Amino acid sequence: MINLTPITNVIGVLSIIIGGFMLLCLPVSFIMESGDHMTFVYSAMITIGFGLLLYFARFKPVNNVNKREGMLIVSLGWLTMVTFSSVPYMISGAIPSFTDAFFESMSGMTTTGASVLTDIESVSSGVLFWRSLTQWIGGMGIIVLTVAIFPLLGIGGIELFVAEAPGPTSDKIHPRIRETAKRLWLIYLGLTIALFVILTFGGMTVFDAINHAFTTMATGGFSTKNASIAHYTSPLIQYPIIIFMFLAGTNYTVLYWSLKFKWYKVWKIDEFKVYLGLVIVLVILITIPVHNISETGWEQSFRDSLFQIVSLLTTTGFVSADYTQWSESLTFIFFLIIFLGACAGSTAGGIKIIRHLVFFKNTYLEFKRIIHPRAIVPLKLNGQVVAPRILTHVIIFLLLYLMTFLVGSILVIMTGMDFLSAIGATATSISNVGPGIGTVGPVDNFAAVPATAKWILSFLMLLGRLELFTVLLLFTPFFWRSN
Repeated sequence: MINLTPITNVIGVLSIIIGGFMLLCLPVSFIMESGDHMTFVYSAMITIGFGLLLYFARFKPVNNVNKREGMLIVSLGWLTMVTFSSVPYMISGAIPSFTDAFFESMSGMTTTGASVLTDIESVSSGVLFWRSLTQWIGGMGIIVLTVAIFPLLGIGGIELFVAEAPGPTSDKIHPRIRETAKRLWLIYLGLTIALFVILTFGGMTVFDAINHAFTTMATGGFSTKNASIAHYTSPLIQYPIIIFMFLAGTNYTVLYWSLKFKWYKVWKIDEFKVYLGLVIVLVILITIPVHNISETGWEQSFRDSLFQIVSLLTTTGFVSADYTQWSESLTFIFFLIIFLGACAGSTAGGIKIIRHLVFFKNTYLEFKRIIHPRAIVPLKLNGQVVAPRILTHVIIFLLLYLMTFLVGSILVIMTGMDFLSAIGATATSISNVGPGIGTVGPVDNFAAVPATAKWILSFLMLLGRLELFTVLLLFTPFFWRSN
């Protein structure tokens, strides 16, 4: 039997935390004189009030959180955060429609970066700051932050971390889940501050620098400019963003060991080596045709190619150039990159490189098994044998991901979108990237997408952010059975 007390209590705490973050927008509103301070006062009052009601609701004594309750908390927690995060958009009038506000909020919290705003620069500073902040909150996952303070609630957080942690595996950097969550957030916060300082010295205003630092480290892609990063042509801005996007797409275990100067552990991780190698190979393959097509200098072609590759691979979604204008073949390559994803255990979305690595390694080994049917040929990653259960999980995930993309595309097409735009919107939503192809390409937005399609795409964003299983399990009958 599912115990409602931990579910309502945790969602209540999440709502209170979200309301607290809303209040952080007040100093920005006053400093920037944007006149939207009451928007966040009212929004915070509503959100915190709801959170307090849920937190003090008691159904049964709480002993611990089991796996089913953990899944419910994660899914319902994200829906609650998204719903209340849309309130400032509606109260301020920046996005009066609930459908559009929910879509923008879902895109922010899931770090997708798809937007319905047609003129971002006309939006008040407080709302823009909130928009970026939602991505920063969702980047590591507010659930992981809450895990660090769960002792205050008298319940354990391991099941929540399992449900929220991206990727098929979650290497612990500390035996205790609370300490792991703290270390993750310290790295996340430290890198955000470092990028903010670099962008400020690179020529960005303080306001733009903090917003882009938030959305870069979250691999979110929201910008304060209509042209995204293309607004900033300086290499002193674009190269640091490229580097930090790459870092944000790296497994945080790798970042942790790097900061501890334990390079031998870093280089033992197969996924990171493939991640780095993939970027290098793609840059070589794409820079030359971009140079020939765009007739720009080698440095500019290299920078534009590298920027778009890292942006899409890490599912950040920043734009420095319109890659759909280069050529159809390059557009198709970039469309395929959307499905790759960066490393497991990072803030990136997508399928994740480790799953592709497991699949292709096992496919290669299967040829050996056919030739030598009696031989035992184990699949190894990082020098360790991969358990059959993990292999099965990866294969099912890939098939489920493909099926979800196909069904999602069909449903979006049925709402009236053309084929190219529909598959682009579906792919970029489930992979939490942002820009797609067609009418939702890198220089376009989702304002003209039909309302029904926006709800479908919002659901796909949530599915992608929570790695399919966490949400889809709720729709199975055995999830709700007592035994």
